[in-house]
Amino acid sequence: MRYWPEGKSKREKVTGRSYLTFAFCLFHFALLSGCALFGRSDTTPLMQATAEQLTALLQEQAEEVRTIKGLFSAKITGGILPIGQRVQGTVFYQRPNAIRLRGFTAVGSELFEFVQIEDQFKLRLPTMDREVVGRPSETDRLGQLTRPFQLSVWAMSGIIGTQVVGPQEQVRLTEDGDRYRLDVLTAPGNNGAAPLVTRRIWFDRRNLLVVQEEKLSPAGDIEATMQFDDYRAVGASEAAGVINMQEPVAAKRILRPFAIHMTDGQGSGSLHVTFHELIPNEPIKPSELGRV
Repeated sequence: MRYWPEGKSKREKVTGRSYLTFAFCLFHFALLSGCALFGRSDTTPLMQATAEQLTALLQEQAEEVRTIKGLFSAKITGGILPIGQRVQGTVFYQRPNAIRLRGFTAVGSELFEFVQIEDQFKLRLPTMDREVVGRPSETDRLGQLTRPFQLSVWAMSGIIGTQVVGPQEQVRLTEDGDRYRLDVLTAPGNNGAAPLVTRRIWFDRRNLLVVQEEKLSPAGDIEATMQFDDYRAVGASEAAGVINMQEPVAAKRILRPFAIHMTDGQGSGSLHVTFHELIPNEPIKPSELGRV
């Protein structure tokens, strides 16, 4: 087989072969170097932090939001909620302990209303003609609905702010690649019992945003896993739009995840929530929280 047309000089043949050899070597080098010539590699430096600094960061992020209003859609799998596969919803939250969740069908029919204010809760299911009221310690009165709505409230922790570390709790920090993992433990028992890990919180070390949280049972089993993504600036800085996760977080911007994925650790169900609008720190009327 001829690679060059007849009539070309020896010098031209050598030059052609040399060009092919050079091109092949260049391509091979690019592959070995992670295709740096054909795509931008992530060179964002990893940030350093201590357990005390991350604990303080959780406190700071929680205090950023006094109230929040949100519009969301949710995709439900595995029967985690007995209200269908897709839900449109609203959330109203007021610190320290008031939240109202409402779910609707695509055509606007109300599916549920869940309200928890301090030491009282109410669940109303119009499609089942059922309403239950009580105290948080009495949520077992909801029967099979107890866990689904507990998981739903947990899923909202991403926009409310990850639960802060209590004064009696302990923390333990571990480097996990490009993440930090902060384990939150109970205080040692009076009888000498060892502390138990109740939560694990992962921070992205490029920006120190919370990207995952696990809640654990006293036996050490995973109760639920929440993953947080698509962080955006909300409130006065929301004009900044979608935040580049490769860049360090700018000071004094309220950042909240617009995508939350929760997996039930006790079953095969999952809940994927996508927020379409989040408005922080605007006054909330009593009627918006379900108060008459």
